Amino acid sequence: MDYLSALEVYKEMLLLYMGKGQRQVNALCADLEPWQIIGATFITTLGAVWVKGFLFQRETVSSPRSSPVCQRITTTSLHWSWVLGLASRIKKKCYRLIRKIPFVGVKIQSQLNKALDDMSVSLCTLKEGMSYTQQLPLKGLSQGQVLDKIREYQTLNEVQWEKGCVSGAVYWGDEELTKLLVKVYGDFAWSNPLHPDIFPGVRKMEAEVVRMACTLFHGGANSCGTVTSGGTESILMACKAYRDMAYERGVKHPEILAPMSVHAAFDKAAHYFGMKLVHIPLDRKTMKVDVKAMKRAINGNTAMLVCSAPQFPHGVMDPVQEVGKLAVRYNLPLHVDACLGGFLIVFMAKAGFSLAPFDFGVPGVTSISADTHKYGYAPKGSSVILYSDKKYRHYQYFVAPDWQGGIYASPSVAGSRPGGIIAACWATMMHMGESGYVDATRNIIRTARKIKAEVHKMEGVFVFGDPEVSVVAIGSNDFDIFRLSNALTAKGWNLNTLQFPSSIHICCTVLHTQPGVADRFVRVVREQVAIIMKNPKEKTTGMGAIYGMAQSIPDRSLVTEISRGFLDCLYNTEVPKAQPAHMNGNGKAH
Repeated sequence: MDYLSALEVYKEMLLLYMGKGQRQVNALCADLEPWQIIGATFITTLGAVWVKGFLFQRETVSSPRSSPVCQRITTTSLHWSWVLGLASRIKKKCYRLIRKIPFVGVKIQSQLNKALDDMSVSLCTLKEGMSYTQQLPLKGLSQGQVLDKIREYQTLNEVQWEKGCVSGAVYWGDEELTKLLVKVYGDFAWSNPLHPDIFPGVRKMEAEVVRMACTLFHGGANSCGTVTSGGTESILMACKAYRDMAYERGVKHPEILAPMSVHAAFDKAAHYFGMKLVHIPLDRKTMKVDVKAMKRAINGNTAMLVCSAPQFPHGVMDPVQEVGKLAVRYNLPLHVDACLGGFLIVFMAKAGFSLAPFDFGVPGVTSISADTHKYGYAPKGSSVILYSDKKYRHYQYFVAPDWQGGIYASPSVAGSRPGGIIAACWATMMHMGESGYVDATRNIIRTARKIKAEVHKMEGVFVFGDPEVSVVAIGSNDFDIFRLSNALTAKGWNLNTLQFPSSIHICCTVLHTQPGVADRFVRVVREQVAIIMKNPKEKTTGMGAIYGMAQSIPDRSLVTEISRGFLDCLYNTEVPKAQPAHMNGNGKAH
């Protein structure tokens, strides 16, 4: 009875306060007309819905890698992702409002237009007498005329990649291999793996490329994969597979946990597939992913973990074994991105260089991406995505069972695929053989380590982390490293410029193993560093200054606009009004 009495008291108190509240609301609305009450209610509801959507909208991409706040917070608590996302949205909103201020908006737009015009001039410069073809010729050209045109286009090349003056980009260029690839591609130019019944030879070649790659990465009998058009597609396929796996187990908002140094293809995958990419900070000394931070980031939405072997910016191998333990403990798939150096690291042991385990031999590793068109020396447009078990590959496939054209099934993004590229990839692997790959790997690693050792000796610059494969990233605590980039460009060297932190790197290939190339590079770097160190605080000019400034722009949407302008320039067929005397020759988006 006491319990019922208490409930009666609470009920009476509740009714009393509700009555008081009702009278107060009625008093406030006594002087309002019905339409005013309805209008205020409608506007308030809309406002509340907008605020809720703004505060709690789902993020498909984590806070930018460039944010030091993001790095600091994620190191201590990666569960602050909502706070970071909210801060990012508020900042974007503020920048949009600022750009709507008449004077400010006009000024910003005029500067953007000038930057885009300058970019168009530098990228679209033609030699005297050249013009763009705007429409089909009324009568087809003869083979001789077409070849003459091709030779004319080839004269636009100014970067001497064949002399080893370029970082990465071209990984061999051997004349004998080139002749073989041209012949093989020609024999299979009209083939298409979409029709395996018509082109059974290409189907067999693709299956063999995948099996050879699985063997190299110590895959078991059930390991499998597909050939793709490049590293980006390989990465996209892994992310798509693990997203669908996450959906199947009830995850509505799948997340990718990947190092901040991971390739931008994971950003693209998150954007395309509606996933959230959570960037895990690096150890500032080793430049490897912080495994403890990755562990703290794991939650019910985690769809996959990622490591790089090695990562692109600094050439450092992530601790695959340690992350593999997390994958096993939390029953999560682990993707190892070996797109850059995959076809080096698998041969390093036989070439006499030790590495920590990184492949399917590591418990927890479920997929690996590796580019055959890099250190596999196959033609551009070929890569492999490999899985430890067929059950993972099934999530990669796309099947439309009810299409009127018949049952449609494809293994990857593309439908029709160039059989000639697959055939040429197969031919390259067969031609190189294990001994050929081991010899090339030995020469490349020796060259990269020689450059690393020599840079270590130089005052004013340092090497990021302890790169073990083919990439050597250079930074400086004494001067703007982009000054060195400018100086090397002036001397005919085309290196990769990196950001957050500012650095440059050289990606060694077979071309750099040619006699004298590495010595020449080291000598030029040493000479230019010595010159810069005479006045280390001098301001950077030219493209280096632009690239450095791009990092400092808080409104990243401006950088995005300029980058889109760069992509537009690639398809421009209008001759710029003002043309410099010489072509820039740099195909990077500055």
